[in-house]
Amino acid sequence: MNTIGHTIKAARERRNLTKEELAQKLRVGTHTVEKYESGEQIPSNQTILKLSTVLDIPTSELLKKQNI
Repeated sequence: MNTIGHTIKAARERRNLTKEELAQKLRVGTHTVEKYESGEQIPSNQTILKLSTVLDIPTSELLKKQNI
C-alpha cells in the first residue's frame, strides 16, 4: 500500500535531497523525517503544506489513501 511515508521518501529521492536536507527545509529533526518516511508518525497539516512546497508535489498526492 502506498502510504504518505512512501510518497515522501520517493519525492525526496526524486529531488535528490538527503533526509538531513529535507529536515532542515522543514525545520524538524532528521529523526522526525525518518518517522514520517517509516509511517511511524503522520505529519501535521502545516508540515504537509511545507512538504508539498519543498518537494514540489500537490498535497492531494501526499494525502492519497490516507485516513487523516
